[in-house]
Amino acid sequence: MPSIPSRKSASATSLIPGVRIGHADDASAATGVTAVLFDQPATASVSILGGAPAGRDTALLEPEMTVGTVDALILSGGSGFGLDAAGGAMAALVAMGRGFAIRSALVPIVPQAILFDLLNGGEKPWLTRERPAAAPPVMPPYWQLGYQAIGVASPEFDLGSTGAGFGATTANLKGGFGTASATTAGGLIVQAFMAVNAIGAATIGDGPHFWAAPYEQGAEFGGLGLPNAMPADALTLRIKGHAAEPATTIGTIVTNAILTKPQAKRLAIMAQDGLARAIRPAHAPMDGDTIFAAATGEIALRDPAYDLTLLGMLAADCVARAIAIGVYQATALPFPDALPSWRDRFG
Repeated sequence: MPSIPSRKSASATSLIPGVRIGHADDASAATGVTAVLFDQPATASVSILGGAPAGRDTALLEPEMTVGTVDALILSGGSGFGLDAAGGAMAALVAMGRGFAIRSALVPIVPQAILFDLLNGGEKPWLTRERPAAAPPVMPPYWQLGYQAIGVASPEFDLGSTGAGFGATTANLKGGFGTASATTAGGLIVQAFMAVNAIGAATIGDGPHFWAAPYEQGAEFGGLGLPNAMPADALTLRIKGHAAEPATTIGTIVTNAILTKPQAKRLAIMAQDGLARAIRPAHAPMDGDTIFAAATGEIALRDPAYDLTLLGMLAADCVARAIAIGVYQATALPFPDALPSWRDRFG
């Protein structure tokens, strides 16, 4: 099995105290899992706008549901098979004494979203239809990857082709895992963590410029800005394979604000605007685009309507930037006909 070509991995830091990121990969299968781990339970909700989502325990995040907080959030490759990852994460959390207490039982609350990376060239023997009758079934790796991702979670983490972004792709370039953050004058922080596996494209036409360029800070994804003149075919539909091929961009917005569950729901909804700014098209019939929002509860909103509006605006900006960063930092998979990375094509 060829390995992914080595280059120094870019890394980032969780800027919100008590939030750690863990990646676990299976290089032979070209897939992986990312855990967003909270040192203390976090208030959370979710916005699901893709037409073909798959997730676990997302319904309990609706504002009217009983459980108000989560212990971790899982982003995973593997499509429906990847839903095993939350089970592994739960086992790791029980070993840490974490979970919703029901008498003597601890049940960790670990909602999850998945992306479709089953056709990226990796070896996935659990998909094989024909095998000897006596052969035992091949188990997907996601339970173990979920367990490992919790175990390695840290404030420092890698970007690009890692975790849930390991096998991710877009319409024309390798996808990956990215993050971006913003801080208000009052000390409120929002940080986006995105795994980019879009059916659409993050770049304009066949060039190097990102749709997210207006929101870039410094040169975090190349500093090229928008093209001087938009290509004639910039608005042409560019999608992965054909419209019936599953895809999905998934992620999490985290803030240090004190939010109610309905406020977290609104934050997740507003964050989806960033996905639509950074990927064309977004929220398609075979996308499962899902964004969680979680609040660690450190700083109260002074003016709830104003502050939540500001946080939502910044969350959308951060999602757009994190998507571009995930693509910019990605490394191509070492398979025949694999999509190139942004750096392969444009330096």
